[in-house]
Amino acid sequence: MYTLRPYQADSVKAVVHYFRQHSTPAVIVLPTGAGKSLVIAELARLARGRVLVLAHVKELVEQNHAKYEGYGLTGAIFSAGLGRKETDQQVVFASVQSVVRNLSEFQNQFSLLVIDECHRVPDDKNSSYQKVITHLLELNPGMKVLGLTATPYRLGMGWIYQYHTRGLVRSEEPRFFRDCIFELPVHYLLDEGFLTPAQLIDTPVMSYDFSQLKPANTGRYRESELDLVIEQSQRATPQIVAQIIELAKARQGVMIFAATVRHAEEIYRLLPNEHAALVIGDTPTPERDRIIQAFKQQQIKFLVNVSVLTTGFDAPHVDLIAILRPTESVSLYQQIVGRGLRLAAGKSDCLVLDYAGNQYDLYQPEVGDPKPDSDSEIITIPCPACGFNNNFWGKLDANGFLIEHYGRRCQGYFTDDETGEREHCGYRFRAKYCNECGADNDIAARICHECNATLVDPDKKLKEALNLKDALVFECSDMSLKVHKDAKGKSQLQVTYHGQDAVQVHQFWSLGTPRQKQQFHDQFVRPHLADKHRPFEAATPAKVVDHQHRFRPPLFVIARKSGRFWTIRDKVFADEFVSPTEVHLSNRAYTLPT
Repeated sequence: MYTLRPYQADSVKAVVHYFRQHSTPAVIVLPTGAGKSLVIAELARLARGRVLVLAHVKELVEQNHAKYEGYGLTGAIFSAGLGRKETDQQVVFASVQSVVRNLSEFQNQFSLLVIDECHRVPDDKNSSYQKVITHLLELNPGMKVLGLTATPYRLGMGWIYQYHTRGLVRSEEPRFFRDCIFELPVHYLLDEGFLTPAQLIDTPVMSYDFSQLKPANTGRYRESELDLVIEQSQRATPQIVAQIIELAKARQGVMIFAATVRHAEEIYRLLPNEHAALVIGDTPTPERDRIIQAFKQQQIKFLVNVSVLTTGFDAPHVDLIAILRPTESVSLYQQIVGRGLRLAAGKSDCLVLDYAGNQYDLYQPEVGDPKPDSDSEIITIPCPACGFNNNFWGKLDANGFLIEHYGRRCQGYFTDDETGEREHCGYRFRAKYCNECGADNDIAARICHECNATLVDPDKKLKEALNLKDALVFECSDMSLKVHKDAKGKSQLQVTYHGQDAVQVHQFWSLGTPRQKQQFHDQFVRPHLADKHRPFEAATPAKVVDHQHRFRPPLFVIARKSGRFWTIRDKVFADEFVSPTEVHLSNRAYTLPT
């Protein structure tokens, strides 16, 4: 019988609470070494109906089954790799490949499907996982689906779930797993002494330059291109291996991750033969099992592998990780380093040697938006519309004050109390405004999401205007509003844009008809309104003037000569620019802010 750690018990409670209210698939995120197998065992023990626990490798099937039986319970195993195909127990532990090939053996209903390493579940309906899920849901549409992973993101997809329990939108697109209902940060496990700290060494003796390689359509690097880089660095491998051997003298277990089979074989030949072993995809299963067992028993010290021991491998004594390959994703990087973070007797830290220039941060994975600059850091930016605390890349000055941030859109969402439907906040910190309807669009958008009008890049607007002889382009330093009488004595709204050297351009708005009011709302209110989360109801020139503090001036104004007067043709706002750009106005260079 096991005693759960507090965070493990909390994760179990989160799952039970969630599935009492929802039937949508959910995810819990526990770092490598947090004890996912114990959480799975406890959930299976508490379940009233039948439970199927899926994994992609036999090692995980075996680990999860062993933890469950540690409660004194009996579970079935359905895995060709383990030589067992049983379905007669309330809880079945299975490999997804064995199940998808034998769906006819699974005709009884399951109340809960648990998927270990669920970041491997693709959206593709023809994948093994989706075929199994579809089959089981046909038998029981009310079956709950829970995923567990240390790395909730997938190469080419990003985040594998759409919403986080903290009120955070991770993906604008629907995901199979809708909600992340529990997440434990790596820092917590390190601070509480549940994981061994990683010591990352930044200055290895030599390294490989894989920076020019591009992944294939599969998302993986081509083996021939990897081998070419390694061949061009012939002197690197012997020196790298020599450094690994030197640094490993005071270490218990060393895992070396090679780029290709040929590379792994070269590394293996350079290691002390009696203390090293090699595992690749073609290694026969009995031989692989023998090598892994010998490594776990510390009969060998160096274990070289190529893409086969990144998950489902538990050797707590590992205290040196050497990465000699580029990792296609932050998920893979975390899985590799995670092999060395488990606690073990006589182990105070895990040395991580990266010889391939991987730029991932173990503690702040860059998913979705890569780190813009080396001096960028995660900064909390409250949304002015909903108050949600967004975490964006940004820069602070020496006193800790914000210089700039790179967030585009608020990540918060609301839940309707009556319907339970989710609505994204949608506030944009940076936007591209439509000239036709005034809608704010993503700064990379080319078509307006509301009216389908073509959106013009702000840089292009300025450059084209500067090439016109009859255009006036100036930086707007201020904007003022007042009531103006037209030739017939009717009240209008006069907006004046002020520039340097007493430059002024006026814009007039009539608000007498519903059509005029709608045009004013679309072309002026929407792009100028500073606090977009608050509706603007003023409908007369006088009332608009009374609320002019709610409007922001544009950064640049573009006007064209119409008779004796200047007519506003376009305006560019500061939040429309993606990055600093130099533009020349009246022979003066301005740097546009991000």
